[in-house]
Amino acid sequence: MQFKHPEILYFLFLLVIPILVHLFQLRRFKKEYFTNVKLLKELQIQTRKSSKIKKWLLLATRLLLLTCLILAFAQPFFEAKDTTNKGNELIILLDNSFSMQAKGAKGELLKRSIQELLEELPENQQFSLLTNSEIFWDTDIKSIQKELQNLEYSAMPFQLDYLINQVETKKKNTKKDYVIITDAIQSESKKALDLAEQNVVYFIQPEAENKNNVSIEKVLISQVLDQFYELKISLNAFGETDLEVPLSVFSNNKAVAKTIAKFENQKTEISITIPKNDFHGNISIEDNSLSYDNDYYLSISKPEKANVIAIGNSDKNNFLSRIFTSDEFNFQSTELATLDYNKIENQDAIVLNELEDLPTALGTTLKSFYEKGGNVILIPNAKNAPSLLNGFAKNFGGLSYSQLTTSVKQITKINFSHPLYQTVFEKKVTNFQYPNVKESFGLTGITNILQYEDNAVFVGSTTNRLGTFYAFSAPINKQNSNFQNAPLIVPTFYNMGQNQGKTGVNAYTIGENEKLILETILAKDEVISIKNKEYSFIPMQQILNAKCKLSFGDYPEKAGNFEVIKGNQSLSKISFNYPRTESDLTQVSTSSFEDFTKVNNISTVLNDIASERTSNEIWKWFIIATLLFLITELLIQKFVK
Repeated sequence: MQFKHPEILYFLFLLVIPILVHLFQLRRFKKEYFTNVKLLKELQIQTRKSSKIKKWLLLATRLLLLTCLILAFAQPFFEAKDTTNKGNELIILLDNSFSMQAKGAKGELLKRSIQELLEELPENQQFSLLTNSEIFWDTDIKSIQKELQNLEYSAMPFQLDYLINQVETKKKNTKKDYVIITDAIQSESKKALDLAEQNVVYFIQPEAENKNNVSIEKVLISQVLDQFYELKISLNAFGETDLEVPLSVFSNNKAVAKTIAKFENQKTEISITIPKNDFHGNISIEDNSLSYDNDYYLSISKPEKANVIAIGNSDKNNFLSRIFTSDEFNFQSTELATLDYNKIENQDAIVLNELEDLPTALGTTLKSFYEKGGNVILIPNAKNAPSLLNGFAKNFGGLSYSQLTTSVKQITKINFSHPLYQTVFEKKVTNFQYPNVKESFGLTGITNILQYEDNAVFVGSTTNRLGTFYAFSAPINKQNSNFQNAPLIVPTFYNMGQNQGKTGVNAYTIGENEKLILETILAKDEVISIKNKEYSFIPMQQILNAKCKLSFGDYPEKAGNFEVIKGNQSLSKISFNYPRTESDLTQVSTSSFEDFTKVNNISTVLNDIASERTSNEIWKWFIIATLLFLITELLIQKFVK
């Protein structure tokens, strides 16, 4: 037992006073003898003995009363079990990602977690609260009540390491109590182990009762008809797959098509046709789970003609003129010697068709063109030395050519997931007519698109997220290959020649820092903004001669349809969608939280901290004892004779 004011214990010397008073009053009785009065003598002895007992009882009671009173003022206590963490700061990390929309036993997981914080945290409790999108430092629950009640779901996933870094940057060299509230969907952490070693960490995991969910993953134009667009809509079902989900297509808030999506397994694709008009709307489904992934926003405008230049022998370029037709492309064929370098920056794709020489000036110009969003297609010449090809290719990444080999190879494998072929095949093809080549270079360090039977690369690509560099490993003239006669050549070169900004399809994913190239000239201090009726933001923008590159970063915060505005002029329609990282509610990962103390609610945390770190003050019991001894003294005075 310890005392807050041990100096008051010196008053225990005052106990001498009642002892002295008692001894002063305890005088000897004078003996008086009476003859023949035996009964009276016995009564006198009995009264004398009772008087001594009463006085000793009063002395003991008064001594105990004063002792308890002095001890009470000294404020005795028993020390807390955990004194080292008594001054810890309380840090609450709250997950407000879209998976917290799921419903638990008491409602939506996020709203229920917020309600518990509002109900259980004392008004005088100081803490800091961090969510995926909001931060509140050194506050109390009353100060942020409205902000918490209005807290919206965030497209950003719950990143524990990022939030820990935020706390450590703000509050260095302070001991902390962490309370982590998350459903642990797609949650991984590299810092969790260190966090548990250096701090006290509690883990609260709200759990969803219904883990079934359907999401729209992607929407593409699979075919352009005379009067219609054919859309291919990809959907995922998580949990139960024996489902039928209503699907609607809206353009400018008007329904243009409806159907039912049926699932036989986890994934399904729906094809639906819409009128061939400008489309600025969304595809929507209805399910009884998460709502954030039920809408996919899409903008379609009339495609612009892509500008393509083929550099090489005019005879060898003839097959390209039959692919890049005048109704969809502005195609030019030119010899290297007559190439006008000033025209390159206005193109969308450049084809280098079996050039015997690859000048350094051409490589430098095409590198700049590639960095501004252009596509470069390299078809090697059998006479090229690998060193020449590698010196040119280093402008576009880490790919590498090796020596030419003379052996017939069949092209047998297609990368169906590559963006070049995403809208080409309705299903995977395994028995197509195999083209072949007679001579080919080795090609490594590049994403494969088409492969030979020995898994070597025939066509590959690399990208900077704006432009794309496509490289062939072999010449495709008719003497070396029959690839020009294969059906695969048309979609391959057609899609290589397309510029993303001119296809007419504008749909981006929030948080992936995607970019858009616009052909527009900005005056000094002029900026481009992205707007809709509810929200607007100004993206990062870079002027590239007669073009402007827009970088969206983590914006906008909400998915929807937007317009690209320059001054009062609308340059383009554009749409943004949330990433689908939170759609699968079965992907719970708690391995990172195993070293934390798992509790059911915030009140358990507060009670645990209070019981472990609060000293057990017992001065109140000494006050009660003082009162009891006072009452005891009064009773002795009254009833003991």
